[in-house]
Amino acid sequence: MTVDDPPDEISQLEADIEELAETAESCRKFILGSKVAIAGGVALLLIAVLGLFEVGMSGALASIALMLGGVVALGSNVSTLRQTEAAIHAAEARRSALIGRIDLRVVHDAPVKLM
Repeated sequence: MTVDDPPDEISQLEADIEELAETAESCRKFILGSKVAIAGGVALLLIAVLGLFEVGMSGALASIALMLGGVVALGSNVSTLRQTEAAIHAAEARRSALIGRIDLRVVHDAPVKLM
């Protein structure tokens, strides 16, 4: 890819932006799953502490592990999402700059002659 060929570079940037958008969507899904895991862990811990059901110590430990795993996954995916969104904005800015460098010409509508 050369600097002298902006349309090719624009096409590549658009493909990169689409790939980054898929990564961002995946991160959003994992963030949602992490929040569900944290909420499930909290609910299971409350059930264990209040003694609503017989879950025992293993249930309490499982709830703590679920909450910690959810927090770790949440933090990891939030930071990845932020980096991905920054990369998307940078690629979009680069694409806009390349489009601005292209010497575009205005095409006027000309009357069509009927034969």
